[in-house]
Amino acid sequence: MDTKIGVYICKGCDIGKTFDVDKVLEAATEKGAAVSKAHDALCSPEGVQIIRDDVEKEGLNRVCVGACSQRIFPELFEFGKEVMADRANLREQVAWCHAPDDEDTQMLAEDQIRMSIAKLGVMEPPEPFIEETSKDIMVIGGGITGMTAAKAAATAGHKVALVEKEAQLGGWATKFKKVFPKHPPYQDLEDSGYKELVAEIEADENITVHLSSEVEKTAGQPGQFEVSLQNGNGGGQFTVGSIIQATGWKPYKAEKLSYLGYGSSPDIVTNIQMEEMASAGDIKRPSDGKPIESIAFIQCAGSRDQDHLPYCSAVCCRVSLKQAMYVREQYPDAKIYVIYKDIRSPAQFEMFYANVQDDDAIFMTKGEIARVASENGKILIDVEETLLGEDIQVEADMLVLAAGMVPTTQVEDNPGTDTAETDAATEEKADDKADDDGKKEAESAEKGAKIINLTYRQGTDLPTLKYGFPDSHFICFPYETLRTGIYAAGPVRSPMDLASSANDAYGAAMKAIQAVNAMAEGRTLHPRAGDLTYPDFFMQKCTQCKRCTEECPFGALDEDEKGTPLPNPLRCRRCGICLGACPERIVSFKNYSVHMISSMIKAVEVPDEFEEKPRILAFVCENDAMPSVDMVGLKRLQYNSMIRIIPLRCLGSMNTVWVSDALSQGFDGVILIGCQKGDDYQCHFIRGSELADYRMGNVREKLQQLVLEEERVEMHELSIADYHKIPKILDDFLETIETVGPNPYKGM
Repeated sequence: MDTKIGVYICKGCDIGKTFDVDKVLEAATEKGAAVSKAHDALCSPEGVQIIRDDVEKEGLNRVCVGACSQRIFPELFEFGKEVMADRANLREQVAWCHAPDDEDTQMLAEDQIRMSIAKLGVMEPPEPFIEETSKDIMVIGGGITGMTAAKAAATAGHKVALVEKEAQLGGWATKFKKVFPKHPPYQDLEDSGYKELVAEIEADENITVHLSSEVEKTAGQPGQFEVSLQNGNGGGQFTVGSIIQATGWKPYKAEKLSYLGYGSSPDIVTNIQMEEMASAGDIKRPSDGKPIESIAFIQCAGSRDQDHLPYCSAVCCRVSLKQAMYVREQYPDAKIYVIYKDIRSPAQFEMFYANVQDDDAIFMTKGEIARVASENGKILIDVEETLLGEDIQVEADMLVLAAGMVPTTQVEDNPGTDTAETDAATEEKADDKADDDGKKEAESAEKGAKIINLTYRQGTDLPTLKYGFPDSHFICFPYETLRTGIYAAGPVRSPMDLASSANDAYGAAMKAIQAVNAMAEGRTLHPRAGDLTYPDFFMQKCTQCKRCTEECPFGALDEDEKGTPLPNPLRCRRCGICLGACPERIVSFKNYSVHMISSMIKAVEVPDEFEEKPRILAFVCENDAMPSVDMVGLKRLQYNSMIRIIPLRCLGSMNTVWVSDALSQGFDGVILIGCQKGDDYQCHFIRGSELADYRMGNVREKLQQLVLEEERVEMHELSIADYHKIPKILDDFLETIETVGPNPYKGM
């Protein structure tokens, strides 16, 4: 079907006062718009109705709305599935950040419309990937987190398969004598309540419990996960739409706490061993079974230590306070010592801490442990830098080390290791054998963490952050992981207590429910939630270079024995990183392609060198960077009008051919602005900025081939809070371009 484009310019919000709207409409007509109109307020019912009437009467199938940012009224300018709409930002990116009645501002406004028309000219209506999918949910892990998630999903009407490797449900809750206070005045220890939850699970017809079972294999994609179990009965198979991993935590290895005396005396135990003693009904000194007259607790045993666990394990302080109450209950006259780096007892648990602190026989001090020794049946602890202002020595019958929590996905000896390096090394050693589906199996991305046992090319289990937690974007998307439709909840995601784990389970259950419903409609999940497009591969030109399969952050692509990518559309998050990775440019979306961006680049009118009006092309990530650009406009901050902005789904989708196109078109410089990468990354697609930075090496080689200065291309990373830096970044880049001079290819 031929495209028929209508262009509509809003004159409100100072747009009509900043530049000549009629000239912009003329530019639209020259570019091929069938209808070009202006209105004082396009967002008004009258303004929207004008467009609707033209769509019906004029047969428009493409609509360009030149007004405010697409983040304003995102659903207002929708005119049916067959009508593609695009927003040309004339408010935040033109009227509010550039001088009014200025020639350069006028040219900017006209180029905004030209780029939008060019974009609409090659876009096609999305066709969702629709196949039969399951709305059942699998929960791995039968502790408090897993049971709560299963119950939540079942209550919402979904069938749930609850898989637990032990012979009973309950997890760690079965081993705890008591848990922290859950009710006002938050002073008294309480039962965990796990037995009642187990009874509810067993009585729920929507929940099938698989005890003494482990996942042998998970094949397929969200909506179509084919799960094989292994158990004493030989196993079982079923299909689910999404997965919640609630496999919990394990204690930090006590053997690594020898620097705190562990192993030198049976009277030095971990907090887990202490809990086992209390649950058994009697706390006695392990070496001789005698009653306890004095006991010491050392906090952060291995936690908040770069040589052990770099992070805080969140619950250890409260566990020691709880266990101190166990001792006080059994031994009213015992002396209790708590030595800490900091006491962390957040929210209502502050009242719990204060109550324990009021016990005159419990001595607490901040301090650094200098030495732990066992002499004459006593444990001697030398403490420096105490609150008393002097070094002290504590003598106790028994010492409890508050060991930290490690997620079950963590298998490295040193949890501080950067798993990105581990992942890369593991992928290089991937097993090339094919499974029954003809797809490659690989070694686990997390060496040894065989829990979900995915048949993904990139590994059997969930990739993790540097501390071993299988999170994704820890700021914007809790519960998400790097595997679409698979969610982490509870201590496997972050150290937390039972109450927090239960709350976490509700969030993960909601995500899992959203996932199965989205997959049934062919829609993707965050951050492009609701996107109906998916990548199309023109395989005839594929060279099996494997860049797309290796660089996809979400494992959406498997490959056959030749290295040909095998797409799994329901795993895809629509970031376009595969599009940016492909040197043959065989990847495209209906509304996002190499051709589309190239058309937008070529739509800009570039003045010749004699006009002394440089042109700079800015590729801006739509997630953090593009909202930051809009905020510049909202704050009415000014920057030079030589910039032409093209939004990208992710900086990782940046195909280097666009730089060549821009320079060939006569642009004097190209600037990339994306999310931050690194340990505190902001990239919504995880690796986008990292990959863009890597590809900049290829760009520099291309510049050398063209005998062009490297200064003509820059890349910047920003968080969304760095919007105030953008004007200076753009103005400084313009100064650089003016220094190196006009593009010698201008006008060729």
